[in-house]
Amino acid sequence: MNTSPPPPSSTCLTMEEIHMQFGGVTALRNISYAIPRGIIQGVIGPNGAGKSTLFNCITGVLHPTMGRAVYEGVVLTGKPPHKIARLGLSRTFQHVALFSSMTVLENVMLGRHPKSKAGFWATGLRFPGMPGEEKDIRERALHFLNFVGLEREANHPAGSLPLGKQKILEVARALATEPKLLLLDEPAGGLNMRETENLGELIQEICGQGVTVMLVEHDMNLIMEISQRILVLHYGETLATGTPREIKDNPQVIEAYLGEG
Repeated sequence: MNTSPPPPSSTCLTMEEIHMQFGGVTALRNISYAIPRGIIQGVIGPNGAGKSTLFNCITGVLHPTMGRAVYEGVVLTGKPPHKIARLGLSRTFQHVALFSSMTVLENVMLGRHPKSKAGFWATGLRFPGMPGEEKDIRERALHFLNFVGLEREANHPAGSLPLGKQKILEVARALATEPKLLLLDEPAGGLNMRETENLGELIQEICGQGVTVMLVEHDMNLIMEISQRILVLHYGETLATGTPREIKDNPQVIEAYLGEG
């Protein structure tokens, strides 16, 4: 199995000896891995393996006990989430985190915040240029709703959407930041087979637009079908890395996660 990192010129994100300790519990132990640009990078592992914790360490929600994450040559570790978002990273969360009383369109417009130029006072006092920027935010938000197929629900309350569409709305809001690296945390959780298939097609289309995707998922059919590379975590450690075929055939992964069958 070839697990050597790609050359620096082709690397999107590098994790260097990331270690996360919560009191006496070790959630991550010395995770080192490099993700090439322009691929769908799968991350799998049993519950409690450290997948979401790894996402949180990359995006600034948590600061690792040791180690660091480097994106396009810029050290992320120590930066707050909003500054990391401005660098070109965006994410969704394991549990839906929408503003349910706001419309679908308004939720996506919020995702444009890292791209807006006006601050609090300029917005509140209606400084010159604000109407034009608001128009641009709305138009771009509508563009991303159209991209994910939710343009017809633009004026519906976000909380009125079924779970499958709420998950897609979160993806649209994440895309509104125009990321170069998109981290998706269990986007297929709670979806039926048809919704999962549509989600897989959407993720592939996003990657086809030049966005690197890091995907945490328990749906093995989805992750094996659309990922180019897979990182397997087990008890906070790297168990295996490789292509979907290599992971399927890895005896350690079969024993620890996939099952003998």
